[in-house]
Amino acid sequence: MSERRAVRIIVVAGVWCVIVAVVAVAYRFLVHPYFQVQLENNTGSSSQYSDEVIIAVDSFTGYSILRSDGMRDQLKQKEIRWTVKDDGADYSDRINALRDGRIQMAVFTIDSFIAASAKIDEFPGSIVLVLDETKGADAMVAYKNAVGSIQDLDHESAKIVATPNSPSEFLARVVLAQFSLPRMPSKWLEPADGAEAVYRKLRGGDKSAKRAYVLWEPFVSQALDIDGVEILLDSSRMSGYVVDVLVVQRRFLADSPEIVREVVEAYLRTSYSYGQERSSLIKLVMDDAKKTGSDRLTKEQAERLVDGIQWKNTLENYVHFGLVPSDRAQGLQHVEDMIANITDVLVTTKALSSNPVAGKASTLFYDQIVRDLKGQDFHPGKQLSVIAGAGPGLDELDAARGANNLRKLSDAEWDRLIPVGEIRVPPIAFARGTARLNVQSQREFQYLAKRLQSLPGYYLTVVGNARAEGDADANLKLANDRASAAAEALQTNGLHEHRIRAIAAPPSTTNGSAQSVSFIVGQVPY
Repeated sequence: MSERRAVRIIVVAGVWCVIVAVVAVAYRFLVHPYFQVQLENNTGSSSQYSDEVIIAVDSFTGYSILRSDGMRDQLKQKEIRWTVKDDGADYSDRINALRDGRIQMAVFTIDSFIAASAKIDEFPGSIVLVLDETKGADAMVAYKNAVGSIQDLDHESAKIVATPNSPSEFLARVVLAQFSLPRMPSKWLEPADGAEAVYRKLRGGDKSAKRAYVLWEPFVSQALDIDGVEILLDSSRMSGYVVDVLVVQRRFLADSPEIVREVVEAYLRTSYSYGQERSSLIKLVMDDAKKTGSDRLTKEQAERLVDGIQWKNTLENYVHFGLVPSDRAQGLQHVEDMIANITDVLVTTKALSSNPVAGKASTLFYDQIVRDLKGQDFHPGKQLSVIAGAGPGLDELDAARGANNLRKLSDAEWDRLIPVGEIRVPPIAFARGTARLNVQSQREFQYLAKRLQSLPGYYLTVVGNARAEGDADANLKLANDRASAAAEALQTNGLHEHRIRAIAAPPSTTNGSAQSVSFIVGQVPY
C-alpha cells in the first residue's frame, strides 16, 4: 500500500470518527432528551403548579412565617410553588442572584439591601412589603463597672464586639452615628462569628476593658444572667432601623405583578393567622428552629424571641407606604424616611463612601401592590374565615403599633434617669450674650428632631451653657434661656414635650462650648 493511500484511509477514518462522535453527541444531548421528555409527558400528568417563586432568606426567626406550612399552602391554592432558599445570610450572593434572575424575591434588612446594592452599583430589586422590625431581640450589653453608659465608649481603647455584615453590626453603627464618641478608634469593630461567639467573648473577656457586645436573642437574655452585665441600648427603644423588607426582582415585578400580589396577600394572611394567638407564634418559632437546623429553643427562649420581633400587619404596611393620614400613623415612619435615615447611618459611619440613594430613595420601593390592597379594603382575616360575614372595618381589626409617647416624669424621676450618652450633633451656636438661634441652627434642630424620632424610647435633657466671666446669676439665666430655646425648637419640630427637660449647666468655661447647648439621652431603668 502506498504511503499516499494510507494517509487517505487515515483521513477518511478520522472524518468518520468525527461524524460518529457528532452523531453520538447530538443523540445524547438533543435526540435522546427530546424523546425522554416526550416519554415523560406521555406517561406523566400536568403539574398542580402554574408558576414558581424562589425566595432567598436565612435562618433568622423573623422569617419563620415565610418558611411556614401556612404560607406554602396559601400559595399552593393559587397554583404557585413557593421555594425558600437559605443562602446562609450571604448578602452578596443574594443581591447577585436577584440581579441575575436566579431568584424572584429576597428578604433583606433595609441596611443590608442598601449596602449590598451599593457594592454592585445597582438596585436590582424593589421593596414591596415591610415584614418585621426587631423590638428588643437585639441589644448592646457591657460590664457595668467598665462601661456604665454608651458615653464610656468615648475612649481610645474602646471596641464593640459584633458579627460583621449583620443587624448587630448595624445596631453598633446606629450607636456610632447617634452618639458623640470622638475619641473612639476608627477600627472599633472586634468581629465575632455569630451571637454565640459574641456571648463567649463576653463571658471570657476582660471585665475592666472598654468593650461593648452586640448580640441577639436568646443570647441577650443569657448575657444578662452574667453578674455585672447590663443593657446599654436595645432595639426596643429605637424605631425604623432594624427592619426586614420583601424585595422583588424588578423585571419579575414588571412582568408578573399579579403573582407578586398573590405572595403579598398570602404573607399577610399567614401572618394574621399565626398572630391571632401568641401561643401559635411561639409554636411556629420553635418548629422553625428545628426546620432550619438551629439549636432547639426552649419555650422560654421562644417567648423572648416572639416578644422581641414585631411582625408588621396590614395597616402598618399601609402606614409605612404613606397610605394612611399622618395623624393616624402612630409615629410609624414612611419607608422612604427609613431608607434615608439608614443610609445616613451607613455614610456617617463610613460603611459607605457616598450616598447611593441621594435623590432617588423613592425608586427603592414600589407601593402599588399595597395601594391596590387598600383600595379594595383588603383584610387578611376575611378570606381566612376568621371574621364572620362582611365584618367590621379595617381600623377595628388591626392596630398600627406605633411608638407610644413617653409618660411625663416628675423632677425626681428626671434626676433618677440612667444616662445613655450625648447625642452627636454639630454645635448649636448662639450669638454672644443671647439665647437667639440663627437660621443654620434652626435647620440643625429640624435634622436633630427627625433623628430623635427614631429613638422614641429615650428622654432628652437639653443642657444650656454660658461663659463663666461676669455676673454669675445672669450667666446662669442665659444658660437656662438657651436650653429652653433649644427645647422649644425641638418641640416645634415634632418632639413631644414630655420627652424633654431643659436645664442650665453652671457657667465654667470661656471657650466656644460656652456658646452652645448639649443633648443628653436618658432612659428609665430596664
